[in-house]
Amino acid sequence: MLIVDAGPLYAAAARRDKHHERSVQLLSSAERPLLVPALVLTEVSYLLSDRIGPHAELAFARSIAHGELVVDPVLDSDWERIAELMEEYLDLPLGMVDASIIALAERRDLEVIATLDERHFRIVRPRHTPAFTLVP
Repeated sequence: MLIVDAGPLYAAAARRDKHHERSVQLLSSAERPLLVPALVLTEVSYLLSDRIGPHAELAFARSIAHGELVVDPVLDSDWERIAELMEEYLDLPLGMVDASIIALAERRDLEVIATLDERHFRIVRPRHTPAFTLVP
């Protein structure tokens, strides 16, 4: 099971993105399910629509509808941890979307995150593991 951040999802759709090829390779070969945190869903949807166009956002919606990507909601119990992480890393700053990814990883005991945002995820120390493994 792999948690996927916005970066690889956007890059896979954006053929001119410098991370396009490795993002496509990762997403097509990764063990399923690919978990997309609910807050990441909104971020990717906006980026696809704004930077590529409505056809890219539609393709993203279809990949969710067909079960290629599984949206994982933010649970009521996650919000306190999200706020704790944001406060602890306020100087970074760690935003709500990245904090929700970390809270999801902790809740599901997952150590691997697909992201292009190494800065945030290399600095944050999760509760359940010494550090995250970041791919691609």
